[in-house]
Amino acid sequence: MSTRIAFLKGHGTENDFVIVPDPENTLDLSPAAVAALCDRRAGIGGDGVLHVVRSAAHPEARAMAGEAEWFMDYRNGDGSIAEMCGNGTRVFARYLQHAGHVTEGDLAIATRAGVKTVHIAKNGDITIGMGRARLPEGDVTVAVGERSWPARNVNMGNPHAVAFVADLAHAGDLRTAPPVSPASAYPDGVNVEFVVDRGPRHVAMRVHERGSGETRLLVIPVALFCGDTVASEAS
Repeated sequence: MSTRIAFLKGHGTENDFVIVPDPENTLDLSPAAVAALCDRRAGIGGDGVLHVVRSAAHPEARAMAGEAEWFMDYRNGDGSIAEMCGNGTRVFARYLQHAGHVTEGDLAIATRAGVKTVHIAKNGDITIGMGRARLPEGDVTVAVGERSWPARNVNMGNPHAVAFVADLAHAGDLRTAPPVSPASAYPDGVNVEFVVDRGPRHVAMRVHERGSGETRLLVIPVALFCGDTVASEAS
């Protein structure tokens, strides 16, 4: 049995997503279905899925419906559920504008990390208020092969381990999640950033995104591409 799913494809700084409009939350997007959609060889391909749902129609977002009409039900590329994605929220806002649901100005979007405020400028730029970073206490270590580095535990609604390294090549291929210890620091997994200091107010980094692998981050505008439909095997 298969289900036809309408979709679009979008990216923010080359962090790319499959966008699935479903205002009334009628689709059952199983982890297997999400992983199939994000498969870059056999599916559409993406770092994750932006499931577009009205907050009032989703049990995880109903309490936020008074503040934000729309809920970003974000899923990682492997089908797992995530709290938040900064670039994903920007692309989500671009889709809402593209579909005629919102116009320029400020917009509230519900996420599993709370309600985020997005601004859609007249020139098309989209910015998001991520809120203040939380820095949980405790030593964290990131390892690749025989190398290891102390890392900073950072929470932006979703968890990050940030390690400063001498060379970005030390991050390896980032196809699999770099080991982070202690494991108890991140019971649900973690995004890992390898950062090189390039000088005053200038860093370069590579990212292993939890559930998606290495993701690309370039300074270019948010783009949105319309798709047709895709057949996804039901599970």
